[in-house]
Amino acid sequence: MRRPVLLLTIAVLATAGCADDGAGEPGGQRTTTPPSMSEPASPPPDEAPTPSSLPGGGTTILPEHRLVGLAGGRSPAFGRLTPDGLDAAAEQIDAIAAEYDDDRTVLPVFELITVIAHDSPAADGLYRTHEPDDVIAAYLEAARRHGALLLLNVQPGRAGFLDEVTRLEPWLTEPDVGLALDPEWAVGPDEVPGDVYGSTTGAELDSVAAYLSALVAERDLPEKVMVFHQVHASVVEDEAALRPHPGVVAVKSVDGIGSRADKERTWTTLMSTKPPHVAAGFKLFFEEDAARGPLMTPAEVLALAPTPDYVLYE
Repeated sequence: MRRPVLLLTIAVLATAGCADDGAGEPGGQRTTTPPSMSEPASPPPDEAPTPSSLPGGGTTILPEHRLVGLAGGRSPAFGRLTPDGLDAAAEQIDAIAAEYDDDRTVLPVFELITVIAHDSPAADGLYRTHEPDDVIAAYLEAARRHGALLLLNVQPGRAGFLDEVTRLEPWLTEPDVGLALDPEWAVGPDEVPGDVYGSTTGAELDSVAAYLSALVAERDLPEKVMVFHQVHASVVEDEAALRPHPGVVAVKSVDGIGSRADKERTWTTLMSTKPPHVAAGFKLFFEEDAARGPLMTPAEVLALAPTPDYVLYE
């Protein structure tokens, strides 16, 4: 989710960038979306054959693949992956992926903002709403047209991550659908998303990973990607409690905004607490990063240590 320019400017002036402590800035007001739905998500449409493997074949993600994708949703504020621009977005991913030229095969990713945090309460008071099933279905159909994974991004507001994830089970039983968890937008019972940094714990992330692992085993599914985004050191507490789980590829995505130097300092800070079994991810912002200097090139991203396994653009 893009942050308001004013908040970004204040944060930069106050902290001289998002550098030493892995800082970013809490996001701002959400755009209007459909009201919250309390019933479970419906199964995906079955007009087209359901694949039984990952896009391009196979059942494992790493180390043979690098994930490269775009984030977005129905609001243009969420990124370039908009409903009327999915084919163009896939072409942009292909063009970007061509610059990540090494010994890995790029696996394209559509990251859809699916559970959306708000600064006002939904009908149940949990400060989040859900995208309708027809929206998810349209993104999945487009992802399959272009051989891409679909990751369902969850911003839970005052709800719990596991409650929101299990609600998406009909989609997660699909072999080419995974998760992206956004704890910046997970707040306490007296907090409002966007006013403060939200947070989660390694134990909560572990509960989601364990659930996904059981789903993979029960349904004989390919590996599931479980990204957790982190913009600041405070956003994930006690990461060591996130244990490895069969069939789950956990990815820590560093989301700090800023110049190349700021982003590299944030990267170094946040990677220092990454558990060894968790893969590395890196996020770039077309507008916000470029406002502070040239957008990092794929060669510069690949020069990071550890080398990112997931590169997301917004």
